[in-house]
Amino acid sequence: MGTTITTERIAGACGAVVHGIDLARDPDDAEIAHIRRALLDHGVVVLRDQCLDPDQQVTFSHRLGPPSPVPFVQSIPGNPEVIAVVREATEAHGYTFGGLWHSDFSFLPEPPSASILHALEVPPYGGDTIWASQTLAYARLSPGMQSMLAGLRGVHSAVNAYSPRMQAVHDTFAGMAVRTDDSANETRVHPVVRAHGETGQPALFVNAQYTIGLHGFAPHEAKPLLDFLFAHSTRTDFTCRWQWRVGDLAIWDNRAVQHMAMADFTGHRRAMHRTTVAGEAPLAYAA
Repeated sequence: MGTTITTERIAGACGAVVHGIDLARDPDDAEIAHIRRALLDHGVVVLRDQCLDPDQQVTFSHRLGPPSPVPFVQSIPGNPEVIAVVREATEAHGYTFGGLWHSDFSFLPEPPSASILHALEVPPYGGDTIWASQTLAYARLSPGMQSMLAGLRGVHSAVNAYSPRMQAVHDTFAGMAVRTDDSANETRVHPVVRAHGETGQPALFVNAQYTIGLHGFAPHEAKPLLDFLFAHSTRTDFTCRWQWRVGDLAIWDNRAVQHMAMADFTGHRRAMHRTTVAGEAPLAYAA
């Protein structure tokens, strides 16, 4: 008799733990389908006690879809699809990679659909990841605000994260290699409210890290609305929070959630491997 597969919710807003699947043992199509369904239902899925080398993580990522480009961040030696997300114990600054609210690489023409993070080494405390449901954030807006946002487009750019002026910040990450360049100054325009590529559900698609304006708006006009959306979309009642253990593997849907990593573990090492799954160009939600 096979192992029973169950799904346990983490929080009311988003997030679930899937039990009973060992990703190192070549999961069958039914197991992959269970993970995909849980991801669509909950936005974030965690599988505990996974022991994957980089090649095995890539193999699993491919079961969810083809790889997404990973700009600026250097991959690990021998595997171009895997990046190491590392903060060394010697780093005394009060920030960490991924420490601002964002949807991964939303500045790309086709941002990744999913990100997969595997915990290799975790601090004795801190270093949690927090996700916020953007489908719930949209649903909790008033009808008037939903109507006003229809048709608006956000301007996304990596300028505040990966332009050359940010190289000095990335150089403080002793365990990572980030190479900034002028391509980070480019912009992409995406709908403020996007339709999920698989479910069709509406979700807010702006984030404080990469959304730098609203198309057709002067900066002073866009700022109050964006500041409201940034604060609203990350309300605590839209979130789930995960305390990592070694072997945890989290998958999240960048089309439905945004996330951030806590930097509250100075003096301890935190090391993860991340892969990303390709997504589609965001389409505006039509009510």
